[in-house]
Parts: sequence; structure tokens; C-alpha cells
Amino acid sequence: MPAVHARAVPSDDDLALADDVSGQLIRLLRLMDRRQAQYQAEHPDAVERATYFLLVHLVKGGPQRAGALAEAVHSDPSTISRQVAHLVRLGLVERMADPEDGRATLLTATDEGRRVFEENRRMRIQRFAEMLADWSVADRRKFTELLGRFASAFEDRQRT
Repeated sequence: MPAVHARAVPSDDDLALADDVSGQLIRLLRLMDRRQAQYQAEHPDAVERATYFLLVHLVKGGPQRAGALAEAVHSDPSTISRQVAHLVRLGLVERMADPEDGRATLLTATDEGRRVFEENRRMRIQRFAEMLADWSVADRRKFTELLGRFASAFEDRQRT
């Protein structure tokens, strides 16, 4: 039987600092949601964020079965099916026979899907570079390190 580790009870100072961190994260998420809504309003044919996330996985991870894609993005197969159908209609994703099992279907990003991904990536990187331009290189590196560490801790916590 695995050992169960008792968690230390956070102090009042720890809780106050956690409140500040969570408040800033909530603020950031709201700003991002507002920006996404504005973008959707200005570009009615734009792909929703959750659907675009599937394209990202297919570009970065290569062809995948729908079930594996659903697992990778922590979503249910029916939602993935609807979102993939939308990406297929837009010509960003295509279905192809699995070479290892002809009865199965793989999803793969099309050339247009990869082009859209690269264009969006380039624009996102440009925006972040502009936002961080007046930060020192050391601050940008430390922020990246801490943000990655936080994301990993968040992900680990979700698994337990």
C-alpha cells in the first residue's frame, strides 16, 4: 500500500500569498477571455480556442486517433468528434486510414492547418515579445521557469 504523506497546514501568510497569486491568475484569465471574445467578434469565422487546441496537438504530435486526441486534451470523445468535424470542414484537418489498422482512422493536420498554426504561433510570439520587451532577460527567464513550475504543479495536483 503506498505511503500517504500528510500535507502541512498552510500558515495565514501562506494563505494570503496564495490568495494574491490566485487573484492575479483569475485577472489574467479574464483578460485572455475578453481578448478571445473580442477576436471572435472581429473574426466570425475564427476557430474557437478549444477546437484550435486540437489542431495544435495534431501539428505538434502528428497523426492521432480521435480517442488518443480526446485523452491528450482531457475531453470526451463526443466533444472531440464535433470539434474535429469542424476542423475537417474548414480544411485544417483530414481523416486518413491508419496504416497499421485499415479499419481505424487517423486525424492529421493538413498543409493549410499547419500554415494556420504557424501563422497564429508567429502572431502570439510577437505579441508576447512586445509585452515582455521592457523586462530584463533574467526576469523573462525566471518568469518562464516559475510559470513552467507552476503549470507542472497544477497538472500534478489535477492527477491526484
